[in-house]
Amino acid sequence: MSGREIAVQKSIEVLSTIAPTEHRRPITIVCHSFDRKAASSMDNALEMIGASAATRAIQEEIEYAARSDAKVLITGESGVGKEVVARLIHQRSRRRHAALVTINCAGIPDTLLASELFGHMRGSFTDAYRDKEGWIEQANRGTIFMDEIGEMSTQMQSLLLRFLENGEIQRVGSERRSTSVDVRVITATNRKLMERVAANEFREDLFYRLNVIHIEIPPLRERRDDVPALLAHFLRVFSESHRVDTPVLSEDAAAQLAGADWPGNVRQLRNVVERLVVRSHGGMITTSDLPREILSMPAAAACAAAPRPRADVLFERMVRNGETFWTVVYEPFMARDITREDLRALVRQGLELTRGSYKSVAQLFNVPPTDYKRLLNFLRKYQCHLPIHDFRALPVQLPAADTRRVMQEKVS
Repeated sequence: MSGREIAVQKSIEVLSTIAPTEHRRPITIVCHSFDRKAASSMDNALEMIGASAATRAIQEEIEYAARSDAKVLITGESGVGKEVVARLIHQRSRRRHAALVTINCAGIPDTLLASELFGHMRGSFTDAYRDKEGWIEQANRGTIFMDEIGEMSTQMQSLLLRFLENGEIQRVGSERRSTSVDVRVITATNRKLMERVAANEFREDLFYRLNVIHIEIPPLRERRDDVPALLAHFLRVFSESHRVDTPVLSEDAAAQLAGADWPGNVRQLRNVVERLVVRSHGGMITTSDLPREILSMPAAAACAAAPRPRADVLFERMVRNGETFWTVVYEPFMARDITREDLRALVRQGLELTRGSYKSVAQLFNVPPTDYKRLLNFLRKYQCHLPIHDFRALPVQLPAADTRRVMQEKVS
């Protein structure tokens, strides 16, 4: 092994020791972020691999999306890697040999966006000296990725909706529509679009047009198991880029970095690692080398107990707060806000408490008797109807006092 490879291996060993024991896996590289200019030439190197359950779920969604031409909406905070997911979908799809055109809707004024997106005719406005092909035409037979779609004005939303409905474009200044184009549309935003729809800032019909396949990328603070892989990757990448020996992280520094909240997500982590590599000169990185923004986040506090599982929160809302299954579980599940694993965990909790009685579970979840068959059909349809014999053999479990009181009230 070369000196650089040995240094990378040492960093990986240190980083592996600070990951939670139950999640330790072989460290693999997660390429969440690239310079935009370099990204097109590095598509073949793009990969999203991580130890966290969230990253594995995103991988599955990428594979599903790549098999079809359905529209994809990618959501998540700034810096989580939405563009990388879009590039992976394109790279693994049947359109990979055609162009991937990337647009930042927030970075272009409305006066120019229509012209850039749909093209324009000669003489349609000042400085329009020739006909110009728009980005959508350039992406014909390929993919167009529209980042920051939530920042698009209502006027541009109407123009985009018209294109999505019939696949035809009309250049600015043209009196007729040009030919149809075959383009796959992927969009992304860090906004909560349903809130913008409620505030009449985003068209509801456009939202449902775009939201065919929804991929939500959690912030880095919710998938800390990915931090060691990201650190190891960026240490290697920037050492090669700046032509220095790969530095080694001390255990304290690795723990501090792994415990940080990373409000800027992968983009912030990437920049911090580059700064460390440039200043380290290939030596050991200790806590004294870390930037103030990281040191201000105590590792012990950041690595405190993980948030409660989502299934536990939903279960409490139904059992203790009296909310119905259809509101708390069904609607978010159909909107892809909760997963099948969340639903199965809820059903499992109910069956454990009721010793395998689906009728009691329905009562526990505030499902009216008239909806009992509808509940069972829903669970079967999405492979969440668990066999009851495993639960009937369980010893009687005594729920918490609050839950026990609520159950007694429902029975009475």
